[in-house]
Formats: sequence, structure tokens, C-alpha cells
Amino acid sequence: MPIRLLSSEVASQIAAGEVVERPASVVKELTENALDAGAKNISISIEDAGRTLVEIADDGYGIPANELELAAARHATSKLVQSEDLFHIQTLGFRGEALASIGSVSHMTITSRVAAATEGARLKVDGGIAGKVEKVGAPVGTTLRVENLFYNVPARLKFLKTDVTERRAIDALVTRYALAYPNVRFKVTDGKQVTLQTAGDGDRRSILAALYGVDVAKQMLEVMAMEEGLSLTGFISPTSLTRSNRKEITFFVNGRWVQDYSLTTALLQAYHTLLMVGRYPLTTLFLEIDPEDVDVNVHPTKAEVRFRSQDKVFSFIQRSARKALLAYTPVASVSPQMWGTRTTPSEPREIGIDWSIGHDDELQVTGSTLQVESESSPSTQPTNLQPSNVQPATFNTVPLLRLIGQIGSTYIVAEGPDGLYLIDQHAAHERVLFEKLMAQHDKKSIPSQALLTPEVVTLPPQSSKALMTQLPFLNHFGFEVEEFGTNTFQVRAMPALFAGGDPSSALRALVEDFEEDETPLQAEVEAKLAARVCKRLAVKGGQTLTIEEQRALLNDLEACTSPRTCPHGRPTMIHLSVDTLEKQFGRKGPR
Repeated sequence: MPIRLLSSEVASQIAAGEVVERPASVVKELTENALDAGAKNISISIEDAGRTLVEIADDGYGIPANELELAAARHATSKLVQSEDLFHIQTLGFRGEALASIGSVSHMTITSRVAAATEGARLKVDGGIAGKVEKVGAPVGTTLRVENLFYNVPARLKFLKTDVTERRAIDALVTRYALAYPNVRFKVTDGKQVTLQTAGDGDRRSILAALYGVDVAKQMLEVMAMEEGLSLTGFISPTSLTRSNRKEITFFVNGRWVQDYSLTTALLQAYHTLLMVGRYPLTTLFLEIDPEDVDVNVHPTKAEVRFRSQDKVFSFIQRSARKALLAYTPVASVSPQMWGTRTTPSEPREIGIDWSIGHDDELQVTGSTLQVESESSPSTQPTNLQPSNVQPATFNTVPLLRLIGQIGSTYIVAEGPDGLYLIDQHAAHERVLFEKLMAQHDKKSIPSQALLTPEVVTLPPQSSKALMTQLPFLNHFGFEVEEFGTNTFQVRAMPALFAGGDPSSALRALVEDFEEDETPLQAEVEAKLAARVCKRLAVKGGQTLTIEEQRALLNDLEACTSPRTCPHGRPTMIHLSVDTLEKQFGRKGPR
């Protein structure tokens, strides 16, 4: 085939594919332009998750009328003059491609006015073709209106994800920039609803409270460190506050949001041995470094960077975060009494098992319902210890077990007719709660219990969007949850099975595990929801259980249809046969 030059229209659309991947990309580029222009107020409006409209208005310096048409042209920028400037970039934008790329795949309107002008100017760009500059009345600053994104690139439009996912991407992006620029007032409107609004008073912790709730904001640990031209500030979460993925790990380098694997790895090294496997901290950190020591001209989206001294930066991040963790979370001392025999049962701190069984209580089985008779309670009622329907014995069942005790406040030791069993109390309780909840669901009779005091939960904007789609399922499962303000929900009731559990934890468990391309609760929705809630509300490793609590958990586990694994597939127990033990002790030689 003959070689030919691409038309300017096709070339612009190809370039746009590198810069504008989705509506969130438009928001990112225009927000960075507004920040570079010195804006103190940035208002973002979206409709149909950004497909129909993305409009960003700022009160920055503005664009002179005679430069408006040039601003929409490719490779036109006010931030670079010569090639040497690439090695000490101090602005967020510098390529001169954003407006041209956005204008080539949308109907874009730029309205701007500088302080020295008495009137503003407006330019319309349709599919990369610019019209004439018109004089209009406008406030100082710039308003960019992007309509019908990808209207002329239908293939790209088809690759966009669901509205919920696209909105969550926008909210997550603006949330990060609101934290990075606390002196700027951000406002995000989705249709007629305000989803995010910050005060712009410079207080990052107050922004954390608006995004994650007051309780989370109070727990966050502040990081402040300086060393040989490096400065690190921001917040990291204590070891008790974690997420199931890395999405809440955010780094800014010289005010620019970056996705750098080495920075994330350095942070996780600071938490080494302090977090459970599969749990990640909630982090917002801001690294300041000499612009000459970092290369931001790596990728068109400017989300990747390279450091001149990678090892130095890595070590600085790791040591600074670790120091903050140890300063705020000293090593706990163990009381000598912990080594003795417990004489007073601990108060139950979790839910799902009937912790009320005393030493003198007597268990009676009637049909498939386990009931408790106590000397203090002559009239018996069915308790929380209602196992699922017992199926014929299979390879997945467990024999009757005799409780021996608990080790490490995490594992229960029991004896069976065929050897020793080590039971993970958290995984086992997950399985018990899951089967009870799903059994009630199958019978369409999930009892609900009203909370004495409704629990108010604040979620980040992106999580709030996901939860909104799940409210009907929550109500079906015995939760009573309703909106209670911007990104805020009120839990008024919970399933009786979880009585005494933390409503906030249950609610957060439903939204934190969603992947970016996951349609919330689409396939096997009930099982996914039940498994997530049960995981969060099950007893934890490290929690000391009384003898009665351990025995109740074993009884419930024996009654499960799939007692060998938790709902997520992790084993609940390890079996050491008598034959294996005899070999280990040298009572039997190898066969």
C-alpha cells in the first residue's frame, strides 16, 4: 500500500486517543489547566457521567481574546519556550495537546476573560474545526464546556464503562486534587446534585472528614518529613484502618498526581509485618522534589514519572512513613495476666454467635434448631445458633469435634476421631454467618432489627455512587439504609443475625472491593453481598474467645454444608491425622 500523510483530522483524533481516554481524562486535563492559571475556585458540572457534558469554570488568569484560537491549536502552550524547560517543569500542563485533543472529539466551547479586559471572548470548536472568536460578557477566568464527547469516534464511545464506573472515576480524580490543593475551593455537580464541595481553607484534615467521615479523618496519621531536598507531607492510616485494594493509595509529586509503582512499594514496605496479607493502607502523600530531579515527560497523560535518584526517594518514603507509624502506634505491651488461665469470660465484641451460653447451660437439639436451656432462663426460645439444613455426610463435612482450646487468639484447636484440627476462627465464622444469612434469604425471611441510635456513615463520592445502586439489595437483606445528605447515609436497621455488629463496617464492606470495570452486583449479586458483609462482621484474628464462644463456633461450623472453606474459598481448618502425628514423633517409620 502507498505511504501517505494522514489528514489533520485523523492525526488529531489519534493524538486525542493518548490524552482523552474517558470523561475523567477531560476533567483531569481541564482541572490541571485551571490550577496552572492560579484558580482559587473551580466548579465542575457533569451530565450522563460526562458523556453529554463536562463543564469546568474557574476564576484564574483567563485567556486573552487574541490568543483564544491559538489555545485550541495543537502544540500551543504558554508553559514552555525551549527544550531545556522540559528538565525543570513546575506546571501541571506543558505539552499543549489537551485542548486540541478534547476539541477534536467533542463540541467544545471556550469562554474566557482576563482581568485587564472589559469583556470576554468565546470560541467554539466542533470536531477539531474552530469557529470565529466572539465577544461576550463573562467574569474573569475561563469556562470550558465539552459536550457530546466522542460523538465522532463511536468506537471509543462503545468502550466507555457504565455510568456508575465513569462517575466514580471522575469523583476519585477530583477528590485527589481537592486534597492536594486544600486552598482551592472545589465544587462538583452531577446533574442537580452537589457531590463534592470543599471550603478551600487550607485544612486537609477537614477535607478528609468531608470525604471519608469524621471518624476516619480523626484516625489518619500526619506525615511531615524533610531530608536533603526532599519533603514529604500528608496522611497515612493506622494499621487498624485498611482497604482490600490499593485504590486509596495516592501520591502527588510536585502537585501532580502520579501512579508510580516504586512509590507504592516503598509505602507498603513501611507497613511490612504490620498489616494482614491482602490489606492496604489509606494514604494521601505529597512529595516535593527539585524539578530537575524528576522527569514528568514520560507519558502523554503525565501520570508516570522517573526519578534521578530512585533509591534515595524510595528509602525516604519508606523511612518517613515507618517513623510516623511507630510514633503514633507504639508497640503494645502484653500484660502478664494474659499468660494465666482466664477466669472471667470476656465481653463479646462481635456478632453472629450466641455468646450468652454459660457453663451451666444445656444444649438441646430439636429437629434442625439448636436451643438453649439455662437455669436463669426457664422458658427457652430459639437462639442465634440456628444451623443451616444438614445434608448427608460428604467429603466436605467435618466429624464431631472436641474442643481443646485457643492459640494465638486466632486459632481454635479441636480433636476429632481421626486426628487434630486447627480452625481459623475468622474464616470459620465467615462460613457460619454466610450460610445462615443465605438460608434466611432462600426462605425470604430475613429478620431485621432496628438500631436504638441510627448510624450515620460518610463515604467518598465514588463509593457513594456505588452504594446508591445497591440500596434495593440492602433493603432486601434486612438493612434499612437511606440517604442522609451529600455522600452520607443513615443505617436505621440491620439483619438480626448481625445484631451488635458495626453498621459502618458493614456498609463500607459493600463498596470497597469493587474493581473499576465491575458492574456492581450484577452476577450472583446476593452471594457477593452476603460474603462481603459476613467477612467484615465475622470475629477477627487476635480476638480472645471464651470456652463457650469457641464451643458455639465449633457447633455451628459442624452444621454447615461447606464447613471446610470460607465463602471466599480460603480454608477454615487444617487437619493433622493421627498417622501424620505418629510419623512426626517417630512412632512410625516412613512407608
